[in-house]
Amino acid sequence: MNIITWMSNYTGLSDFTLVGFFSQSKHPVLLAVVIFVIFLMALSGNALLILLIHSDTRLHTPMYFFISQLSLMDMMYISVTVPKMLMDQVLGSHRISAAACGMQMFLYVTLAGSEFFLLATMSYDRYVAICHPLRYPVLMNCKVCLLLMSVCWFLGSLDGFMFTPVTMTFPFCGSREIHHFFCEVPAVTKLSCSDTWLYETFMYLCCVLMLLIPVTVISSSYSFILLTVLRMNSAEGRKKALATCSSYMTVVILFYGAAVYTYMLPASFHTPEKDMVVSVFYTILTPLLNPLIYSLRNKNVTEALKKLLGVKPLFQEAVK
Repeated sequence: MNIITWMSNYTGLSDFTLVGFFSQSKHPVLLAVVIFVIFLMALSGNALLILLIHSDTRLHTPMYFFISQLSLMDMMYISVTVPKMLMDQVLGSHRISAAACGMQMFLYVTLAGSEFFLLATMSYDRYVAICHPLRYPVLMNCKVCLLLMSVCWFLGSLDGFMFTPVTMTFPFCGSREIHHFFCEVPAVTKLSCSDTWLYETFMYLCCVLMLLIPVTVISSSYSFILLTVLRMNSAEGRKKALATCSSYMTVVILFYGAAVYTYMLPASFHTPEKDMVVSVFYTILTPLLNPLIYSLRNKNVTEALKKLLGVKPLFQEAVK
């Protein structure tokens, strides 16, 4: 019996246990309610933003097309982790099968990788719009936008196909308690009883490359944008350009900052508690903040919302 149990554990056939952070909270029920409310707000906010972009013809531009794709990624992103975490708290069972863990890992890595490159694409789009406005319709036509978006999804899925199979085929002959609220690659890798140094080095180099390329594109784009904005004669134009760029930079700092901490800082900087807190930023809070950032600070989106709700016609009737 002991041999059978050992073989089951070693070959990775048994389930994992997600420890999560509810067990460390003094008020787990209240925390679960807060996360559930954030989840609903993130889903509804992103869904509303997608609806507005697709229903209002004024928003049928490359910039809003990329924003709608970002909202779609955020909806999928938060749906990969939060429902399972909340169900575990409600049902009192924190187990997850190896297959479900692998699927969660693949979706999370794919979506995160795709968003890395999407944010870089969005910065390039703003660079072309502000620095080369006359050539913008040619450089960012429909075919180019679809091609760039396809590349983002392809590179993200390539990331998922590289890391997930390798991570899930490691032998797990010890504890199967994942000190996280979802199956994140570093958290699962720590459970392996084999030597993972080479794999962790490869993962580090891949993450550096995946972060370095988008960060280079983003830094270059916004450097040129800043120089162009400073040369503008119109104060209104400068204000509009800076407002748009500041929204993008807020998202970039939140998302990339958390990714740098998770995948690039040495192990001495990490603890399970810190890792979970940082993960909350880019898996739960970022999907909530993105629609707020792009809607509250965007005049076109707020006007589209008023049009959808019928606010504008009511005002017009009142004036008449």
